[in-house]
Amino acid sequence: MEEIAKKMVKLDLESFSCSICLDVLKEPVTIPCGHSYCMNCIKGYWNGKNKKGIHSCPQCMNTFTPRPILEKSTMLADLVEQLKKTGLQAAPADHCYAGAEDVACDFCSGRKLKAIKSCLFCLASYCEEHLQPHYDVAPFRKHKLVEPSKKLQENICSVHDEVMKMFCRTDQKSICYLCPVDEHKGHDTVSAAAERTERQRELEGSRQQIQQRIQDREKDVKLLQQEVEAINQSADKTVEDSQKIFTELIRLIQKRSSDVKQQIRSQQEAEGSRVKELQEKLEQEITELKRKDAELKQLSHTEDHSQFLHNYPSVSALSESTHSPSINIRPLRHFEDVTAAVSELRDKLQDILREEWKNTSLTVTVVDVLLSEPEPEPEPEPKSRADFLKYSCEITLDPNTANTYLLLSEGNRKVTLMTQPQSYSSHPDRFRDRFQVLSRESLTGRCYWEVEMRGGGADVAVAYKNISRAGDEGGFGFNDKSWALDCYQNSCEFWFNNMKTSISGPQSSRVGVYLDHRAGVLSFYSVSETMTLLHRVQTTFTQPLYAGVYVYDTGDTAEFCEVN
Repeated sequence: MEEIAKKMVKLDLESFSCSICLDVLKEPVTIPCGHSYCMNCIKGYWNGKNKKGIHSCPQCMNTFTPRPILEKSTMLADLVEQLKKTGLQAAPADHCYAGAEDVACDFCSGRKLKAIKSCLFCLASYCEEHLQPHYDVAPFRKHKLVEPSKKLQENICSVHDEVMKMFCRTDQKSICYLCPVDEHKGHDTVSAAAERTERQRELEGSRQQIQQRIQDREKDVKLLQQEVEAINQSADKTVEDSQKIFTELIRLIQKRSSDVKQQIRSQQEAEGSRVKELQEKLEQEITELKRKDAELKQLSHTEDHSQFLHNYPSVSALSESTHSPSINIRPLRHFEDVTAAVSELRDKLQDILREEWKNTSLTVTVVDVLLSEPEPEPEPEPKSRADFLKYSCEITLDPNTANTYLLLSEGNRKVTLMTQPQSYSSHPDRFRDRFQVLSRESLTGRCYWEVEMRGGGADVAVAYKNISRAGDEGGFGFNDKSWALDCYQNSCEFWFNNMKTSISGPQSSRVGVYLDHRAGVLSFYSVSETMTLLHRVQTTFTQPLYAGVYVYDTGDTAEFCEVN
């Protein structure tokens, strides 16, 4: 019964399959001749085969004019769905047809099913039905079955058309049993199984080494994770303790400030009261003196001499002043000593904090993490152009960074300055004010590339990704994020951080750039028959770099050359 059911499902599959895509119908439509297809399949067929408005059936070749209107066949679609529920999903492995990426059964006629095994003895692939004899027939049981493979023919000797079951150790290649008689005569040959055993042993040894290294690296990673946790915990505790100390220091300074203020105010009040008391006494003395002066004035105006002499003794004598004849005031010198003392304290604190901060900064920045293996010694710099070409890299320009007046061509390797803006979409990485562009690839390690210039000239540069995209400060060489060789009208200059270095040397339309990111080396060369160093930079690069060019005049070009 199971076998009958399988055959019925297979029959249904063939009945409800599209003859164009050879798959189960999707959105089935029926054309006037009665044949059914997937809607997209027949539309695509007619669009590709349409001649003078005549449309034909792929099976019976009946023609229709005008083009029939296609409508989904609801009944047929329901039948296909029912078939999927009852049969297609019941045994998908038995009834799955081979696609373009699958290994097909070599023994199926018509539409082929997927192979589930390949036989290294038969050099053929089988679906489940055709594979059955390998399980049932005694001679076939000795055959070697493997996962389905499209490369079975690679096991056939191209010279003798025999299965290659031997291995030539002299030439390190698989051979058939006839090869030792001809071109491999006298060579060290063994069976493929024996060589496999030997290689398998080597492979296991390599795997053990790899697994051991994995374990070692996992231990290193764990140690580094622990180190990170320790660093984080230490940093958090230090921040907390430092905040407490600084808070206490601020509180102490505020307390001292409040004490000084209170002392000044107290002294201000005491001194003010003393001066005011003295002022009041002086004012009383002034009043008394004015009264005496009035008496004396009145007596002095008496015309009768006898009366004057009679009254003169009654005028009280002028009392002696209780105060010094003059008061010495020191203008603006009342609390200057306090100000000087506080200023001196501030200067001392600044000196202490400045010196101590240096020690604190050094302590914070030096955090050593030792890896289990030392770093390799740096390789020597290349000398000849052939040496440089060993590190050549393919550079393509990023359209999202190109100024709108730059045209990219030659697979985004060539840039041309145009008179009209190009139709680029808006992008935050685009240079807005400078005719320049960056590469799509980031550059680390050792890299070498060459730029061919045509026209007035160009800047050949490298830059960090976060270089400004607007204004002159975003120009190559006008900031601390880019390094540029300025080649314009047969002169050459190097620019970095808005500082110019004049360069003398042979001029060439081609410039070679060598970067050793890890060593911090950036070199520019004039490339012609020979390579001449124009300028060399020794620094520390803190981020990945990107190659860039700036083009000066309309029609000028700069192209990243293919030097592989």
